[in-house]
Amino acid sequence: MRQLASIFSINICAYAIMSNHYHLVLHIDEKENQSLSDEQVCQRWGCLYSIPSLVDQWLKEQTVSITENKAALNIINGWRDRLADISWFMRCLNEFIARKANKEDDCTGRFWEGRFKSQALLDEGALLTCMAYVDLNPIRAKIAKSVETSEYTSAYERLHGVAFKKENSTKIAEVSLKNINLHKKPLLGFIGDEHEPQSSINNLKGIPFSLLDYIELLDWSGRILREDKKGAIPNQHPKLLNALGLDSESWLSLASSFGKDYQGAVGSLEELAIFAEHTGKRWIASKNELRRNMH
Repeated sequence: MRQLASIFSINICAYAIMSNHYHLVLHIDEKENQSLSDEQVCQRWGCLYSIPSLVDQWLKEQTVSITENKAALNIINGWRDRLADISWFMRCLNEFIARKANKEDDCTGRFWEGRFKSQALLDEGALLTCMAYVDLNPIRAKIAKSVETSEYTSAYERLHGVAFKKENSTKIAEVSLKNINLHKKPLLGFIGDEHEPQSSINNLKGIPFSLLDYIELLDWSGRILREDKKGAIPNQHPKLLNALGLDSESWLSLASSFGKDYQGAVGSLEELAIFAEHTGKRWIASKNELRRNMH
């Protein structure tokens, strides 16, 4: 996961690795993608797949015609688009996991039940709400009793300063990374008050909230979501809820069922309208609790 994030122009905001599935919150870094040179695009794509001879000749300045140069650049531009494509990111990740699992089980055939499901998070509130839903997965599943014991989640990593990686794991899809100067990308950081307010998250430089406020919100939510705490909503709720414009009941509902209640896109009414226009749709269907509270 981290190696792929380093290759792709994609940041990991949150994750939760469960027993038979996983959740990811990803951010496409379009600015980074466009800043890559053609040579860097080839270098990154070569970490995953073999480079065709035409592009290899272009890299070595051995192409002999304008037509060959144009054809090589068309291929490279296609790779650039793929390096900012969540579908390709998930394809590489799921294929790697499937091959590894099948090898361990000494079997062949289909590993995943079906294609992954995704939702577009259109603004900061939708991003934070989805991150919390993901980080609280082990608590809702009664695998962990608190945020600080929820292993294999981004919240646990942020709290304990650990990354779940093996130092000897230097391959992705059986392609060595040892000659590529790519560092394993850390989680997208919280930038607190360093950001300027914005509704769209297309040019996100970091998560625009305080990490301490986020952990406080998770801890508060996790205590209530535990089986022995159901229905007990404290009068004092975390201040981050005020920033999101949500009351306690709405937040707990979202933290428990975010993935079930929304399909396609989540955000304010303004962002949903822009997203619908961008995708050629007249409107976006979704339950309206988050949209109403964040409007």
